[in-house]
Amino acid sequence: MRLKVLVLSSLLLSASAVLAEGDAARGEQSFSKCSACHNIDSPRTRLGPHLMGVVGRPAGSVPDYKYSQAMIDAGAQGMVWTDEKLKEFLYSPKKSVPGTAMRFFGLWSESEIDDLIAYMKTVQAPK
Repeated sequence: MRLKVLVLSSLLLSASAVLAEGDAARGEQSFSKCSACHNIDSPRTRLGPHLMGVVGRPAGSVPDYKYSQAMIDAGAQGMVWTDEKLKEFLYSPKKSVPGTAMRFFGLWSESEIDDLIAYMKTVQAPK
Protein backbone atom coordinates (compact mmCIF):
# COMPACT_ATOMS: atom_id res chain seq x y z
CA MET A 1 0.00 0.00 0.00
CA ARG A 2 2.81 2.41 0.90
CA LEU A 3 4.51 1.71 -2.40
CA LYS A 4 1.32 2.63 -4.27
CA VAL A 5 1.06 5.88 -2.33
CA LEU A 6 4.71 6.71 -3.05
CA VAL A 7 4.35 5.96 -6.75
CA LEU A 8 1.14 7.98 -7.01
CA SER A 9 2.72 10.89 -5.11
CA SER A 10 5.74 10.84 -7.41
CA LEU A 11 3.55 10.84 -10.49
CA LEU A 12 1.47 13.74 -9.19
CA LEU A 13 4.55 15.77 -8.28
CA SER A 14 6.16 15.22 -11.66
CA ALA A 15 2.90 16.05 -13.43
CA SER A 16 2.53 19.30 -11.51
CA ALA A 17 6.12 20.22 -12.38
CA VAL A 18 5.39 19.67 -16.05
CA LEU A 19 2.21 21.72 -15.86
CA ALA A 20 4.07 24.53 -14.08
CA GLU A 21 6.39 24.91 -17.06
CA GLY A 22 3.82 26.85 -19.06
CA ASP A 23 3.27 27.22 -22.78
CA ALA A 24 5.53 29.80 -24.42
CA ALA A 25 3.22 30.26 -27.43
CA ARG A 26 0.30 31.14 -25.18
CA GLY A 27 2.63 33.28 -23.10
CA GLU A 28 3.59 35.27 -26.20
CA GLN A 29 -0.09 36.03 -26.73
CA SER A 30 -0.49 37.01 -23.07
CA PHE A 31 2.46 39.37 -23.38
CA SER A 32 0.15 41.75 -25.24
CA LYS A 33 -1.04 42.80 -21.75
CA CYS A 34 2.54 43.85 -20.97
CA SER A 35 3.56 45.32 -24.30
CA ALA A 36 1.93 48.71 -23.73
CA CYS A 37 4.67 49.41 -21.18
CA HIS A 38 7.42 46.81 -21.80
CA ASN A 39 9.56 45.84 -24.77
CA ILE A 40 10.72 42.25 -25.05
CA ASP A 41 12.11 42.09 -28.57
CA SER A 42 14.70 44.86 -28.18
CA PRO A 43 16.67 46.35 -25.29
CA ARG A 44 14.75 49.60 -25.52
CA THR A 45 12.93 50.87 -22.45
CA ARG A 46 9.43 52.27 -22.64
CA LEU A 47 7.18 53.25 -19.76
CA GLY A 48 8.69 50.17 -18.06
CA PRO A 49 12.09 48.51 -18.46
CA HIS A 50 12.69 46.10 -21.32
CA LEU A 51 12.15 42.45 -20.41
CA MET A 52 14.75 40.80 -22.65
CA GLY A 53 16.55 38.25 -20.48
CA VAL A 54 14.51 39.17 -17.40
CA VAL A 55 14.52 35.60 -16.01
CA GLY A 56 17.66 35.38 -13.88
CA ARG A 57 18.31 39.13 -13.95
CA PRO A 58 18.64 41.10 -10.70
CA ALA A 59 15.67 43.36 -9.96
CA GLY A 60 16.14 47.01 -10.85
CA SER A 61 19.16 46.42 -13.06
CA VAL A 62 18.37 47.77 -16.56
CA PRO A 63 20.90 50.61 -16.81
CA ASP A 64 18.87 53.15 -18.76
CA TYR A 65 15.64 52.83 -16.77
CA LYS A 66 14.64 54.97 -13.77
CA TYR A 67 13.24 52.49 -11.25
CA SER A 68 11.23 53.24 -8.13
CA GLN A 69 13.27 53.31 -4.93
CA ALA A 70 11.42 50.15 -3.85
CA MET A 71 12.69 48.23 -6.90
CA ILE A 72 16.22 49.63 -6.51
CA ASP A 73 16.19 48.51 -2.88
CA ALA A 74 14.85 45.05 -3.81
CA GLY A 75 17.70 44.58 -6.26
CA ALA A 76 20.26 45.87 -3.76
CA GLN A 77 18.96 43.31 -1.26
CA GLY A 78 19.61 40.52 -3.74
CA MET A 79 16.24 40.03 -5.40
CA VAL A 80 16.63 38.15 -8.69
CA TRP A 81 13.81 37.48 -11.17
CA THR A 82 13.51 33.72 -10.69
CA ASP A 83 10.40 31.83 -11.79
CA GLU A 84 9.03 32.04 -8.25
CA LYS A 85 9.73 35.76 -7.84
CA LEU A 86 8.17 36.48 -11.24
CA LYS A 87 5.08 34.43 -10.30
CA GLU A 88 4.73 36.37 -7.07
CA PHE A 89 5.25 39.72 -8.80
CA LEU A 90 2.97 39.02 -11.75
CA TYR A 91 0.23 37.90 -9.38
CA SER A 92 0.44 41.07 -7.28
CA PRO A 93 3.20 43.60 -8.02
CA LYS A 94 2.27 45.89 -5.11
CA LYS A 95 2.35 43.03 -2.58
CA SER A 96 5.55 41.54 -3.98
CA VAL A 97 7.49 44.83 -4.03
CA PRO A 98 5.62 47.37 -1.89
CA GLY A 99 6.22 50.82 -3.33
CA THR A 100 6.83 49.63 -6.89
CA ALA A 101 5.89 52.14 -9.57
CA MET A 102 4.40 49.40 -11.76
CA ARG A 103 0.79 50.33 -12.44
CA PHE A 104 -0.59 46.88 -13.05
CA PHE A 105 -2.89 45.00 -10.71
CA GLY A 106 -1.54 41.59 -11.66
CA LEU A 107 -2.62 38.41 -13.39
CA TRP A 108 -4.88 36.09 -11.43
CA SER A 109 -4.55 32.96 -13.53
CA GLU A 110 -1.64 30.77 -12.46
CA SER A 111 -1.57 29.08 -15.86
CA GLU A 112 -1.37 32.45 -17.65
CA ILE A 113 1.51 33.47 -15.36
CA ASP A 114 3.29 30.17 -16.07
CA ASP A 115 2.76 30.68 -19.81
CA LEU A 116 4.08 34.24 -19.64
CA ILE A 117 7.20 33.16 -17.74
CA ALA A 118 7.77 30.34 -20.25
CA TYR A 119 7.65 32.92 -23.04
CA MET A 120 9.96 35.35 -21.25
CA LYS A 121 12.48 32.53 -20.86
CA THR A 122 12.70 32.23 -24.65
CA VAL A 123 13.89 35.82 -25.06
CA GLN A 124 17.60 36.22 -24.44
CA ALA A 125 19.31 39.17 -22.80
CA PRO A 126 20.76 41.78 -25.15
CA LYS A 127 24.42 41.39 -26.08
